[in-house]
Amino acid sequence: MKVSELRDLSVEELQKKEQDMRKELFNLRFQQATGEIENPMRIRAIRKNIARALTLITERNKKNK
Repeated sequence: MKVSELRDLSVEELQKKEQDMRKELFNLRFQQATGEIENPMRIRAIRKNIARALTLITERNKKNK
């Protein structure tokens, strides 16, 4: 997911998106542990997207204060 797509979302939507990505990351880690994962690079992409979302949430919270 691109940063420009995330910037269009509100803080609440970003938090919801982050929770969904964390659930997906959990499932991917579970698949990796059982040896069923098809694309191991997806874990890295999800982690980066979570970081992007958290960065935008932090930026917006600082801007609002």
